[in-house]
Amino acid sequence: MKAVRIGANGGPEVIHVEDVETPTPGAHEVRVKNAACGVNFIDTYHRTGLYKIALPSGLGQEGAGVVDAIGEGVTQFKVGDRVAYCSGPIGAYSEQHVVREDRAVPLPQAISFDVAAASVLKGMTARYLLRKTFRVERGHTVVIHAAAGGVGQILVQWAKHLGATVIATAGSEAKVELVKSLGAHHTIVSTREDIAKRVREITNGVGADVVYDGVGKDTFEASLDSLKPLGMLVIFGNASGAAPPFNPLILSQKGSLFLTRPTLGHYTSTREALDETAKDLFAVLERRTVKIAPPTHYKLADAAQAHRDLEARKTTGSLVLVP
Repeated sequence: MKAVRIGANGGPEVIHVEDVETPTPGAHEVRVKNAACGVNFIDTYHRTGLYKIALPSGLGQEGAGVVDAIGEGVTQFKVGDRVAYCSGPIGAYSEQHVVREDRAVPLPQAISFDVAAASVLKGMTARYLLRKTFRVERGHTVVIHAAAGGVGQILVQWAKHLGATVIATAGSEAKVELVKSLGAHHTIVSTREDIAKRVREITNGVGADVVYDGVGKDTFEASLDSLKPLGMLVIFGNASGAAPPFNPLILSQKGSLFLTRPTLGHYTSTREALDETAKDLFAVLERRTVKIAPPTHYKLADAAQAHRDLEARKTTGSLVLVP
């Protein structure tokens, strides 16, 4: 089978496609014939070495397709079942991928493979952020950075559905128009406006209850300055680089703020938590409460270009590789 591999950390140029041996599922594992593979910012962190992985390695943690082989002891799936996964192991950029049965979820017929690969990791991330890390309720004011991105688009729609006032930031006028169409109540062009100042203006000086920040370094200070006393900054990504070191005393000086750096893995570490998260996500997708824009498709051989476009922020929504 064909699979994306890297032999060293670096830029997109280290990505290449190889012919590799088709994997055989072990005990309690299933092999998925991928119909689509999700491309996510965490994949670029693995490629660059920001998040260390053993090399040589594959890339990607998310995919959707049909089970084409099962290992000993598998009870939750059978050959032919539609499934999606986003918890690894790394190597999803491939024609076939083996995952533990307790890390895959059944995929409803109403959700296409490319939409699933474009939304399972991002959507389950949005779900834990909105319902677990900080439980958004009617009346809250939320700031969502990079709102035109894959996670951002889901956050905007879901937060509005929950009754929050949504302040969305994006890097261009075109992206701002997109997030307005998704229901954002207020928008900020992050490349030319003072984010914290605008949030204060929008909230009549009060500040936001929570800031969801997948950008990191470039927005860290503005995020803190956008919060009301006792507000929470949720940093869930590093699109511009890791947030800088800081003195925790700053949190008290700015209003006894809360700061957390969560990951999906900790919020879906049990089968029960994974199923609950997936069930909630698929429910809002099937009801069209959250609409996933058709993802941008790349061939498996064009994975390097997908990474270039993602890192250059040339895209909106999600990217998928089609084996």
